[in-house]
Amino acid sequence: MPRILVIEDEPGLQQVLDYNLRREGHEVLLAQTGGDGLRVAREARPDLVLLDWMLPDRSGTEVCRLLKGATATSRIPVIFVTARGDEVDRIVGFEVGAADYIVKPFSIRELVLRVQAVLRRTDSVTPARTVAFGCLSIDEDAHRIWVDEQEIELTLLEWKLLLALYENRDRVQTRGVLLDRVWGMDVSITTRTVDTHVKRLRDKLQRAGEYVETVRGIGYRFAGDPAIPADPSEAR
Repeated sequence: MPRILVIEDEPGLQQVLDYNLRREGHEVLLAQTGGDGLRVAREARPDLVLLDWMLPDRSGTEVCRLLKGATATSRIPVIFVTARGDEVDRIVGFEVGAADYIVKPFSIRELVLRVQAVLRRTDSVTPARTVAFGCLSIDEDAHRIWVDEQEIELTLLEWKLLLALYENRDRVQTRGVLLDRVWGMDVSITTRTVDTHVKRLRDKLQRAGEYVETVRGIGYRFAGDPAIPADPSEAR
């Protein structure tokens, strides 16, 4: 049963959408503010979001940007449902990542059909490849990782650092090589920056942080085997 999040502050329209979407067999979640909508999206991971542009606390475009910018919600399709029907508004909506744009007032039947069309397109996309390595799972296409099935949020630099190490498993990566691959040899960056980011990455990875081994005097190596390293002096 597809799960749809409706972010709309008008109670009457909320009820209409709730009733008609449920009648079509969808599970419906409701939020009246952008902040609540973002929270529900992160917690419930809906299959699609219907989003009003003018919300009490923030604009729908900001909500859409935040949804698309977060690893956990970036793949959720968003349909704007708004009274703003000018061409420039439509363009902005698509520029921030909307999958479709419906102008109020609208036909409920048309909205339901367009929801179904977006859901079909989403279903037809080839599922992202998730690689499992011990307690660590990595979805490279979606930029998402899990440790012991708990999703971990990484910054872009931390994500690039993790991939640079993981893709060269069991091979030592010097600090200079990591600087080049992750930071592009920015002259303002020092090798100490690598050490700082590796420490932060290990801390975020929790138990999987043990996979990132220190090779003293040289650099770092991602374990070649998913078994946690037995020698603590080698791992850290």
